[in-house]
Amino acid sequence: MSLISLDRWRGKVAIITGASAGIGAAIAEQLVQEGLQVVGLARRVERVEELAKKLKGKKGKLHAVKADISKEEDILNAFKWTSDNVGPVHILVNNAGVAQKTNLTTEGDTEKWRQIFETNVMGLCIATREAVKIMQAKKIDGHIIHINSIVGHRILTLPGRNVYPASKFAVTALTETLRHELRHLGLKIKITSLSPGRVATEFGQNVVTDPKILEEMKKLPRLTSESVANAVLYVLSTPPDVQIPELMIQPMGEEF
Repeated sequence: MSLISLDRWRGKVAIITGASAGIGAAIAEQLVQEGLQVVGLARRVERVEELAKKLKGKKGKLHAVKADISKEEDILNAFKWTSDNVGPVHILVNNAGVAQKTNLTTEGDTEKWRQIFETNVMGLCIATREAVKIMQAKKIDGHIIHINSIVGHRILTLPGRNVYPASKFAVTALTETLRHELRHLGLKIKITSLSPGRVATEFGQNVVTDPKILEEMKKLPRLTSESVANAVLYVLSTPPDVQIPELMIQPMGEEF
C-alpha cells in the first residue's frame, strides 16, 4: 500500500469536531478531496456551510451540523443525524478545543476552567464513546484521532495557559487508556493522539490579546493547518495492521 493512500476510506463517513476554522477546516477539506463523506460539527456552522459550498464538485462531500461539543445533547444529536442521513461513522477526529485567559492563582476563573475541561476532555470522551458504540455495532474497523498538543506532554513557560495543559495531558492519558480498552474488547479500532507544536491559526487569540505580542508570535516558527491535516492523512493511510498511538509534529526551529 502507498504511504499516502486513503483508498480504504473513500465513500466512508468521517466526523470532525471543531470544523469551522483552522485545523478542523483543513482536515475536512482534505478528506473531502480524498472522497470521504465528511460531517463537520461546529458552533459557527455557517463557516462549515461556506466551506461545503467551496468544496462542491470534489470527490466527497462536506455536511455541516451545528453542535457545541461542551453539550452532551448536541453531540448525541449530531451522531444520530449522521447515522440517519449520511451513514455510520468510520473516522472520528476530535479537534474541537478551547483555551481561556485566566490563571491558577488569585484571578483563577472557575467557569473558564470548567469550559476548558467540558470541551477538551468531556466533549472528546462523549464523542469517542458514541463513535465506538456505532463502530462496534456495525463491525467497523474505524479510526479515532484526538488532536492533542505538545503541551499535552510537557509544560511550557507560556502565559495564560492555566488548566489548558492539564486538559491536554488528560487527552494523552485517555488515548492510551482507550487503546488498552479497545484491545481488551477485541476491537480493531485504531486510536491516535496527534500533538502539534505551535500552529498558525486563530485559536488562542482570546488568551493572548496584546497586539504587540501577537505580532511577535507571527515571527516564530509555526506549522500550517494544512501540515497538521497532512499528518492526519498520513495516520489514516497506515495499513490495518499498523497503529500510531502518538504522533508529535513541530515546525522546524521551534524553541521548545
